Amino acid sequence: MLSKEHTKEQHKHLAWHETMKLHELTAAQSNYLIALKMHIHCVTDPHLRGLYEEAIRCTESNLRDLLHFYSHAPMATRDKKGKTELGDMTAFYAGHLLAYLKSIICMYAGAITETATPQLRDTFVKHLNHAIKLHAQVSNFMIERGFYPAYDLHHLLENDKKNAMKALEF
Repeated sequence: MLSKEHTKEQHKHLAWHETMKLHELTAAQSNYLIALKMHIHCVTDPHLRGLYEEAIRCTESNLRDLLHFYSHAPMATRDKKGKTELGDMTAFYAGHLLAYLKSIICMYAGAITETATPQLRDTFVKHLNHAIKLHAQVSNFMIERGFYPAYDLHHLLENDKKNAMKALEF
């Protein structure tokens, strides 16, 4: 159990693990916000369009809130500079695919723990393994092209901020 002094202690930066969750939430929501804004024009049902509009408003608000925490992220390498952004949407599409696969992996892993039918469990495991393999391929694609600087926290967080602003302005 934490002492009262420790719980009241103010830290100058976020913890590393919460910084990574901040990154994951910002990156995923930025990517999905762009997709929502791209897709809303194709939604013809008025009720569903209203739900899309609400999702866009909520996601924009979430991103604005999350961006305030980036100044509190631990930055051991603040002076490193990232590569320049490509002018096309390749990074967006790759990030969208990576977020989709991560979601599917979590969904299959959870479903496996709740499945009693052996044949269905085997099918879920097969699908999970395929998703994990594809996730690794997409992740490697992004790392090789500089879209996902997995080992450079500063660059990773700078990309998050840039992508969140791009999504808000889209």
